[in-house]
Amino acid sequence: MAGKRRPQRNKPVRFHAAIAGAIPEHVPTRWVKFVVGIFLLPLAWILTQTFFTAFARTTVRDAFWITEEFWFFSLGSVLWLVAFFGLPRPLWMYVFGHELTHALWVYLMGGQVHRFRVTKEGGHILTDKTNTWIALAPYFFPIYSLLVIAIYGIAAIFIDVTPYRQLLYALIGLTWAFHLSFTCWMIPKGQPDLTYGGTFFSLVLIYLLNLALLAVLLIIASPGVSWTGFARDLIRNSAEFSHQILRLAAKI
Repeated sequence: MAGKRRPQRNKPVRFHAAIAGAIPEHVPTRWVKFVVGIFLLPLAWILTQTFFTAFARTTVRDAFWITEEFWFFSLGSVLWLVAFFGLPRPLWMYVFGHELTHALWVYLMGGQVHRFRVTKEGGHILTDKTNTWIALAPYFFPIYSLLVIAIYGIAAIFIDVTPYRQLLYALIGLTWAFHLSFTCWMIPKGQPDLTYGGTFFSLVLIYLLNLALLAVLLIIASPGVSWTGFARDLIRNSAEFSHQILRLAAKI
């Protein structure tokens, strides 16, 4: 978690930031974000429908379920879930990745990190900048998965990494499951990050961005799902959803 003030000892750091924009001062920003979250729900539903339809279609029609991408990704995911539920959880590793993601997004947004602290009990950063993306980044940005992909890509410049593709898929599955399991485990614990923009808005945005990333992984991994095909399904499902809403409105 990140904040502008030096935290008191053994107390969680909370976000304190002024949001710039054209919103009148007498309208609470969280109310506006709550309304935005409501309008994001149809998009979340349409993306959910499109993703699972594409996944089911490619699994059955294109036998995606027998590809090495699917099996080794699933193997990595299952291995992590067994470790997550059956072994002591590596909290320090999660906290480090969590705070590192905050810090990375601070720099991406043009801010500076003045302090970075991680312990197994928790962590925090001190920064001169904060916003919704910085606050929620650890919940939709699987930093360890992206680190695995980056290492693989850099190694490919110097050596032939083709024999290690199966290891890549397994590590992506493991690190993605790491991200998803800890995200689901930490959200109900009352994280201050979620209250920065309002819990409802934050949860909708987290779900939407995680599903969007899964859709990207599906398009990349499955030869039966293309960018244009997925976009076409997304547009068609959007049109059908709009038509259903108009029909419902006409009956009221």
